[in-house]
Amino acid sequence: MKVKWALLTMIFTIATVLTGCEPLLVLDPKGPQAKTQADDIMLSIWLMSGIVIVVLAILVFVLIKYRASKQSDDYEPPHIEGSLLVEAICIGIPVIIVIFLSFVSVKSNYEVEATPAGYEDTKPLIVYASSSNWKWHFSYPEEDIETVNYLYIPAGRAIEFKLYSYGPITSFWIPQLGGQKYAMADMVTTLHLAADNPGELQGRNANFSGAGFAKNTFEVTAMSPTEFDEWVEEVHETAEPLTEEKFDELLEPGHLGRSTYTGTHLEFSPAPEHDHGSTESDSSHTKVESDHENHESSNSDEESDHANH
Repeated sequence: MKVKWALLTMIFTIATVLTGCEPLLVLDPKGPQAKTQADDIMLSIWLMSGIVIVVLAILVFVLIKYRASKQSDDYEPPHIEGSLLVEAICIGIPVIIVIFLSFVSVKSNYEVEATPAGYEDTKPLIVYASSSNWKWHFSYPEEDIETVNYLYIPAGRAIEFKLYSYGPITSFWIPQLGGQKYAMADMVTTLHLAADNPGELQGRNANFSGAGFAKNTFEVTAMSPTEFDEWVEEVHETAEPLTEEKFDELLEPGHLGRSTYTGTHLEFSPAPEHDHGSTESDSSHTKVESDHENHESSNSDEESDHANH
């Protein structure tokens, strides 16, 4: 009787505690990439649960069927050579499971590395996300804006992140939009994400990078395209320009709050040239930026020649 009440108390306590827990962010997707990954996680959980239940059922069956009996001490069970059917099942089912999970994993990897499903025909917003100890810098080259420790993005539009680091290797992660990807000092990695609807999200560095790692987080706000355009206009009207001296100050190790600037550090501290994971559209975007810089350089040379003349 005591065992029964102890078991019921334990079940009630666990159920009560679990009802007060918030859902895991990775299982509460807000974009197509995160939805793909959440579906894979749940598929794996259900598959593993099914395997555990079947194995436990077989264990209980064997323990009951082949438990100690009242046979005499000199009893010897009949000799059994084996069963091809049982051996085929024991080997074949695990092989099928591994093949199935491999297919799902490879398919999902290709999906999350590409432009989010449903956004293939839209022009992505390019955002350069760079980390330093222990901050995140977000550069919008087309909007000519830079923010620190917060990110505004338009909902319903693909976002193409260019990731790199001004310090140790970090990991850019917005759990409700997609999986993490590393940001390194000597190369740019590309991450494709999208938010289906407006809302508040949380992002962080998912790779240990020193004493300030725990607070290396940033806030993400997905808003309507109209609100995003209004924010861009407001920044150009109110924010101070980002100078090279100010950016060097921001790179100093430490924690900072949110800040906003016009202009980006890409003008005087460009991202690494090697781009890992870039697509044809990425290359064309880089070419456009390069042509733009070359054009500005050409204009500067012409002005200089004119002045000398």
